[in-house]
Amino acid sequence: MSLLDSLGASGDQAIAAILKHDNKTTSYKIALLRALNDLVLSYPGLAQHEQPVAVPLARIAELWAAYYWPFMGPQPVCQGPRSMFQGTLRNDVSFRPALTQLRAEWQRTLLTTAEPADGFFLFTEMRTPRRRATYPVSLVRAYDHAITAIAAAIRKPIQYAGPEQWSLFPQPEPFGRLAGHALPLPGTTPADVCVVVAAPLWQAFHRLSLYVEALCIHEWCLFSESVTQDAATPTTRGHIYTLLTARPDNRRPLSWERNQVDILLHEQVSFTCPWTQKVITQATPYDLDHLLPLAIYPLNELWNLLPVDPEFNQRTKRDRVPSVQRLAAAEPFFAAAYASYGQSIPLSQAMHTDAALRFTGLASTPSFAVDLARHTVGFINNVSAARYVTRF
Repeated sequence: MSLLDSLGASGDQAIAAILKHDNKTTSYKIALLRALNDLVLSYPGLAQHEQPVAVPLARIAELWAAYYWPFMGPQPVCQGPRSMFQGTLRNDVSFRPALTQLRAEWQRTLLTTAEPADGFFLFTEMRTPRRRATYPVSLVRAYDHAITAIAAAIRKPIQYAGPEQWSLFPQPEPFGRLAGHALPLPGTTPADVCVVVAAPLWQAFHRLSLYVEALCIHEWCLFSESVTQDAATPTTRGHIYTLLTARPDNRRPLSWERNQVDILLHEQVSFTCPWTQKVITQATPYDLDHLLPLAIYPLNELWNLLPVDPEFNQRTKRDRVPSVQRLAAAEPFFAAAYASYGQSIPLSQAMHTDAALRFTGLASTPSFAVDLARHTVGFINNVSAARYVTRF
């Protein structure tokens, strides 16, 4: 009998038990639960199906690269004990060399000092093909090498989460062997090695997203403070909290997206602000608005970027989310804007690529723009509900 079966189809206690009571020699188990929680938030629509979900290990590894990034700096923060093996001092985490190398390559590429939040910025850049293509081959290779190394390490907490081995998660398998038994994350291929998250556990993450994140960070701070560090200065839980909660600002300029919109406007294609219904033409100033604000969830995917009335965006909407009613009223204008994007080959390609990274069930049909608008509204509402966002 699995741990979830013994809990009567509830994953709440399983999450709490692992975070509070499981034996931990590294922070791996905490990082695993935090990553799954973040992925549930990234794909909130999957919870509605109430089915097991297949999560590629590489998708978890991308988030781990962001979490562990600040611990790989010039003053490393150990995430577990370091032991001697055949006369060699082992690393606290197995992927430290690969992630340290990636951080160094990042600094060489940008010619600047790496910041604690750069891991989040880099992983969002690498998730978008058109942005990934703008970086040097050396950086992309270092990134792929780090993700591979981290994915190998993730197998350990998957195996040992819970009171017994494989009591919470089954052994990871290629999705091709799981087809029909679990829903995949968008973009999953048959060759992707996945861990299956049981439906009750996925539902628990979805229901308690904000609280699970807070508890993960809290327990991670306490754990890191208890680890003996190589540096002379002890690491405090306050310092760890600062590193774990660092988030990038919107440093990526939206110049490419804005230039493509400007070309459409120059070709006499107009847009209508979904919030004020003001018509935007070549002679009209506009903002490229993040429909779901960056402060809530950092997404520069094209479906989340639309031309809007700048005055309303800067004075009223800002970093807030419209009400359910306002979003419903705006949905047809989302669809109209997506249809306008479809008139530009570069924007159409980017829109379809970005949408495929986020949503399932979207096909390149005449109703694509309408379907995408419906998915967008659902996504914004789901994330806002999970994060208890104040609306206007």
